[in-house]
Amino acid sequence: MSSQLPDEASPSGGSMIHHRYVPFQLPDKASPAGESVARRLHDELFIWLTTVDEVGTPHPLPVGFLWDEAQSTLLIYSAPEGERDRLTHIRQNPRVALHFDFGAGDLMVITGEATVSADDPPSDQVPAWREKYQDFFSRMGMTLQQASAAAPVALRIRPLMRLVSEIG
Repeated sequence: MSSQLPDEASPSGGSMIHHRYVPFQLPDKASPAGESVARRLHDELFIWLTTVDEVGTPHPLPVGFLWDEAQSTLLIYSAPEGERDRLTHIRQNPRVALHFDFGAGDLMVITGEATVSADDPPSDQVPAWREKYQDFFSRMGMTLQQASAAAPVALRIRPLMRLVSEIG
């Protein structure tokens, strides 16, 4: 995939932004982009997950997540089948897209493959999940146990590609 947009920061408008997908690999953490991605994967509470229904309509939804660096996957918990079409979409087509809300100049889109995980415990039993979401659910008036009961299905997303933007 490739697209070009004029770079509005350029006084002549002659520079173009080129987008291309490359095999997934996190940027070097020593670079500004790599540091930003690592920080967002750790600190952001939500990432947009887009699934596609049987007629090809995309369905984006912000979801809580954990980046599992050891497995290079994202762990997401979903409401059960019947309450969310997300699981039906994933069973029909496991290819998904993920992205953060865009900040100043921050652009990262990941495509990947989602699977329902029978190996992951409920979210309230995952120490990193408890640490990350305790305050959020408390502010929502929910316990972690209530949140876990509302979203009991663990999903693992294995990133395959990421969008790279270059000015040139």
